[in-house]
Amino acid sequence: MPSLNITFTDEEHRELREAAERETVSLKTFVHDAVIAAASSRKRQVAEISKRVATVSAELNRRLA
Repeated sequence: MPSLNITFTDEEHRELREAAERETVSLKTFVHDAVIAAASSRKRQVAEISKRVATVSAELNRRLA
């Protein structure tokens, strides 16, 4: 299974560790879930924006026809 080696400052690492403890999960699980959520969010945003652009384009194309 692929893995990443990510460098954090001491302060960033402390904040991540504390956040994981608040969620009662391991640091590895916390960071993994955060990255997957961020990637999914971006994918969803792109899909929503694409849908809006397609709607506007369709209306403009209809007017120009």
